[in-house]
Amino acid sequence: MALILVIAIAYYSNHSSHSYYGFDSSYRNSILFIYFKPTIIKEAEVEFTLLSPAFKNSSEIPVKYTCDGVDVSPPLKWLNAPKDAKSYVLIMFDPDAPRGIFIHWVMYNIPSEITELKENIPKKNIVKEGLQGINDFGHVGYGGPCPPKGSTHRYVFLLFALDKKIDLGGGAGLNDVINAMKGHIIGYAKLVGVYGR
Repeated sequence: MALILVIAIAYYSNHSSHSYYGFDSSYRNSILFIYFKPTIIKEAEVEFTLLSPAFKNSSEIPVKYTCDGVDVSPPLKWLNAPKDAKSYVLIMFDPDAPRGIFIHWVMYNIPSEITELKENIPKKNIVKEGLQGINDFGHVGYGGPCPPKGSTHRYVFLLFALDKKIDLGGGAGLNDVINAMKGHIIGYAKLVGVYGR
């Protein structure tokens, strides 16, 4: 039975001062729900492999890639992706954040001919590896794990294979990226890391 992905995005804003991940400011929180059941969104019939040379699945993410280190993106590699993929979308999120799922990285229009992302992707709208969107820290590109002190969180990297490129420029919001993906997901891969402070 084919694996069905459902992706729904809801945004809400809190304009009051709030201490979250060490930042005292108003913030935009993104909630990402992923269900595995039938939906109007296209079936993701292929599950492929996503891994990192820096850490194993379900193991600790090295400090280097967090807010306690230099906060650069980790290297990622993928295997056995659908042959008819035209582009990839990468979403990294924290499902354990205190106020709902927190988005750490959005990258899209990753070319189908590449099978890895090197360490330290520049935090710019347009990079040679594709385009990057805005995360929940409020900036473009990668924002590393930074859980509240005394806690350990999971960090999920989801890589989606699409049958087309997304018609968006760099710096898009996650909602726009998700809407552009609908009906075009043909495969997915997942990697989970953990980090505590």
